[in-house]
Amino acid sequence: MANSHRQEKLGELIAVELSDLMRTRLKDPRVGFASITHVEVSGDFRHAKIFVSVMGSPEDQAATMKGLKHASGYLRHELAERITLRYMPELVFKLDTSIAEGAKVLELIRQNEQEQH
Repeated sequence: MANSHRQEKLGELIAVELSDLMRTRLKDPRVGFASITHVEVSGDFRHAKIFVSVMGSPEDQAATMKGLKHASGYLRHELAERITLRYMPELVFKLDTSIAEGAKVLELIRQNEQEQH
């Protein structure tokens, strides 16, 4: 089922506010070079999947995701202070590997072009 306009707008708002919170309020050193790429809000507005891109090694990525999971309650509370909703969605962080996969595809295309010349 397609997302409603309200779900999309709430997802965008959550992404903006969470990005700001992660940059200014979150002091966990594990959450270093993380960027929110997309937010999916469930139809009942009770859950939000936060897709995060993390720079670094797989170990850095795992540590960042662990730090975000640990901070999810705090981040949810801070979001509730910034966004007026009846229920603040539960935050579930997911690693977004699409940027890394795209970079691999581009590298393969470059290699293929070099082999043809």
